[in-house]
Amino acid sequence: MTATAGIATGDLERPAPRPALSRRIIGLDGIRGLAALFVVVHHCFLASFPGYPRMTGPWWAGWMIYGHLAVVVFIVLSGFSLAIGPARHGWHLDGLGKYAHRRAWRILSAYWPALVFSFVMAWVFVPQPGEGTPTARSAVVYGLLIQDVTGAPSPNGAFWSIAIEAQLYILLPLLLLLVRRSGFALMLLAVTVPVLVIGTFAPSVPVIDLFTRFTPQLAVGFTMGVVAAGVAKDERWHRLPLLWLSVAAAVPAVALIAVMGSVWTVEHYFWVDLAVLPAIALLLAAIGAGRAPRVSRAVDVAPIRSLGGFSYSLYLIHAPIVVAVATLVVRPRMGTGVSTLLVMLALAVPLALVAARLFAALFDLPFQRHKSWSALLTAARARLRRGPGGRSHEIAIREGEGTSVP
Repeated sequence: MTATAGIATGDLERPAPRPALSRRIIGLDGIRGLAALFVVVHHCFLASFPGYPRMTGPWWAGWMIYGHLAVVVFIVLSGFSLAIGPARHGWHLDGLGKYAHRRAWRILSAYWPALVFSFVMAWVFVPQPGEGTPTARSAVVYGLLIQDVTGAPSPNGAFWSIAIEAQLYILLPLLLLLVRRSGFALMLLAVTVPVLVIGTFAPSVPVIDLFTRFTPQLAVGFTMGVVAAGVAKDERWHRLPLLWLSVAAAVPAVALIAVMGSVWTVEHYFWVDLAVLPAIALLLAAIGAGRAPRVSRAVDVAPIRSLGGFSYSLYLIHAPIVVAVATLVVRPRMGTGVSTLLVMLALAVPLALVAARLFAALFDLPFQRHKSWSALLTAARARLRRGPGGRSHEIAIREGEGTSVP
């Protein structure tokens, strides 16, 4: 949806120096940060205009109703980020145990505190729209990341995708095995064909329809992210106009959404997601291959890059904040409409950003910088010895080490 933003003619004609994948890939943090911000704006829009998926707001805000597509970006970017390391080492992981520890360390360190925060917000202030007050069952279901397996009152409307992310982590080693043995084409087919079967027969076969609760089309997106990492690594693909191909792939998908409207699009997200996936994957491949330097620099300006650094925290905790601000502060005084949206954007977005940055400082960034409890405790003791003004060379966070969540 926003894949073509900021593209200059020079990007489409002139290749840039090709970066080694061992280095930080400029632009990925910015894409992640903008996608997370888009989700926040989307929820502000939903709080301001009733009737979703009908478009009841002004035409110029129509894009705000499609926040789901930002999650699609996250998933493709997840596959891309996690595959960069294996792409440098013959498509091998550094041991399944180490991989599992890194993924659990990365996702749960912030997710479980965010779950507690969400419960407190729901119990003290207001539950999520359309949900009852979270229960003990909610704690078990969401704590174990099985919310797409079984139902329970949700403490946080954004948590549905975290379960999918965790399940895709399990899929990655199998994808890499297929790449090593059979190549990218068979790997992509092995995931895409069953997903297409589900999408085709789910409306008429109840047993197959059960699988749609896992949002299976996102598995195709994750797999395309792995393929995009391979394209970025292999210089044989760099001769292709990857950015042009991304634009060409985006045009029919965007046109379909514009022509069919929000109700049809939301009801057919299964197929819409599949339609937009190639454009996202090609954009990431272009950025990773150094074929979109102006796009990379445009989304790598300091504020956007900084936003990307705590985008996971923003994604995790923004929904209870947006709902509380809308329900308790804005709508009782202003009702719904354009004025409500503008106030929500002016009030809830900055509040969510500040809260997420503070949350990240406690529960996210330290776990990105230090990969074990011993390293984390050692750094904490060193910081206490240095005092509040001390600095450490360890605070740099490098892109491409599997930072795949929002």
